[in-house]
Amino acid sequence: MSTSGLKAIAPVPKASDFLDIVLSKTQRKTPTVIHKNFKISRIRNFYMRKVKFTQDSFDEKLGAILEEFPIIDDLHPFLSSLLNVLYDKNHYKLALGQLRTARHLIDQVAKDYVRLLKFGDSLYRCKQLKRAALGRMATIMKRQNEALEFLEEVRKHLSRLPAIDPTARTLLICGYPNVGKSSFLNKVTRADVDVQPYAFTTKSLFVGHLDYRYMRWQVIDTPGILDHPLEEMNNIEMQSITALAHLKACVLYFMDLSEQCGYSVEAQCQLFHAIKPLFANKPTVLVLNKADVAKLDDLAPERRAMVEEIINSEGIRHVQCSCYNDEGVMIVKTTACDALLEHRVDTKLKGSKVNAILNRLHVAQPKPRDEVVREPFIPDAIKERKKYDKEDPERRRLERDVEAEEGGAGVYNINLKKNYLLANEDWKSDIIPEIMDGKNIADFIDPDILEKLDALEREEEKLQADGFYDSESEMYDSEDEREAVAAKDSLKKKIASQSSKKAMKNRAMLPRTAGLRSLSELTTEMTKAGLDPSRIQERAEILAKVAGAKRKRQREEEEAQMDVDEDAAMGDDGAEGEWMDVDGEEPPKLKRAKDNTGAAIAKGARHPRSNRQLAGMRDEAQASKAVKLRNLGQRERNMHARAGESDRAIKTKMPKHLFAGKRKMGKTDRR
Repeated sequence: MSTSGLKAIAPVPKASDFLDIVLSKTQRKTPTVIHKNFKISRIRNFYMRKVKFTQDSFDEKLGAILEEFPIIDDLHPFLSSLLNVLYDKNHYKLALGQLRTARHLIDQVAKDYVRLLKFGDSLYRCKQLKRAALGRMATIMKRQNEALEFLEEVRKHLSRLPAIDPTARTLLICGYPNVGKSSFLNKVTRADVDVQPYAFTTKSLFVGHLDYRYMRWQVIDTPGILDHPLEEMNNIEMQSITALAHLKACVLYFMDLSEQCGYSVEAQCQLFHAIKPLFANKPTVLVLNKADVAKLDDLAPERRAMVEEIINSEGIRHVQCSCYNDEGVMIVKTTACDALLEHRVDTKLKGSKVNAILNRLHVAQPKPRDEVVREPFIPDAIKERKKYDKEDPERRRLERDVEAEEGGAGVYNINLKKNYLLANEDWKSDIIPEIMDGKNIADFIDPDILEKLDALEREEEKLQADGFYDSESEMYDSEDEREAVAAKDSLKKKIASQSSKKAMKNRAMLPRTAGLRSLSELTTEMTKAGLDPSRIQERAEILAKVAGAKRKRQREEEEAQMDVDEDAAMGDDGAEGEWMDVDGEEPPKLKRAKDNTGAAIAKGARHPRSNRQLAGMRDEAQASKAVKLRNLGQRERNMHARAGESDRAIKTKMPKHLFAGKRKMGKTDRR
């Protein structure tokens, strides 16, 4: 977890504000009307609900505070130590513990007074119990005022901390005050740290970021450290010690050989040896800053020996730089980053995880098959080729040279035809026309184009003779179009099957043949029952004769119609109809079929002469517009599920007991 996750903590109110928030919420969210004439159970529930709601509000607010503030033991050691340095770990734990205890006490108070309210025998007594419960809760919260104020100060300070990620690649800058640490941070990153010519300008940790080898690095500027025992260091210096102790980083120890910082070279060397145990298992770079004023070679032999003793230590690299004129600043950055990358790789190789990866790797080494030496073959033309020299007047002319001679980029236009492989070099610049003698030149590029055209025409004639183009199956341009048409057809079939199923719901359950009987069976049954079936027999015979005559007339009409169609077809084909007819003879008129009443039977279904839907309309466009306006007017009623304009019914959506009165104790999820 980085310090950026500690910045989203909500503000912590004071005790008085805490009480105002909770009690006003209780007043707003719970019922407020009660009378002494109500049933005693209703009065008890009224005040029990207020007590429980207040307890829930306190529990919710305190729980949010306890969850948002981090538990020190669960944090990274660097963050845990930093919080201990800045705020005193014991004081911080005590404040959170007091709030946790207060929440528990409020829960107990609410539980006790709810138990007492169950036995309240009057409105006055229930009200007094409620007041006592809320008063005790308020007293408990007022005692937590100091803890709440302390946590608010901690929250404000946490929000101002820089976003430090303990697991990222880190460069850690340390040293005496005023040796140029902040100036280096401003040079290599986009940070803007205040730089002043006096000690302890930097009083807290500052972070900047840089990119090196396509990776993100964080650079931490620490406050200056003085050479005295750990017990005598203040909070400013302890932040630097905490970062050195817990962050896996490359340490950049800055020294000022010019002593403009106010501290001698001997003191700076002594500080290095004093805090050197914190550099264990970390790559270290000794940065000799302010090289524009004093370099290592300019020091007296005694002081130079002290610095070289540090340089010659195991695992120490040194770089001289000057943040004033940027001399060696980039060298310091690359040296420190490379040192950290090498250290991280070595650490991984020493660990146990690398064995699991190496066991899955196999590097194949080619082995010689015999003793014959097979040297690489290089053609003689390549060996004799003269090496390109820009200054040689007899060098090969490149396209770049031609471009420079003819005006350079933007003016020179490359000639793509000069590399054409033609029998005659003069043909390269010929312009080929598209049309010549009224014919397309492209048609004569292929010498076999006429034979291919004849073969294509023969194939088309064969397909046409086989009836390939006679089929009415639709041709689709793409697979998507074919799938869309198939989906549309399947949807039509589905709708038709659903409508047929819907129609089958109201059909007779017995099949039609189940109730049919012959005339002989019917007469036999009626005779057994003592009835006279003679009249039924006579009527059945008459109906049978009529049905037979009707079928006979239909057959005659169909045959006559077929003859007429054949004659018409012959008249169309051979024009024989005119000279084969007899003069003055009229074609026979077909008789229309009649029913029992003598009325003529219509050949087809009767249709009305006019469409009543278009009555009063100019055309179909106006009729469709009227339908759209009608549907638009019905839309609002449809949204409210009204049957029409006169529908004023309000359907019962919930049972009556959920509309009437205040809610009682228990679940409220149905409302």
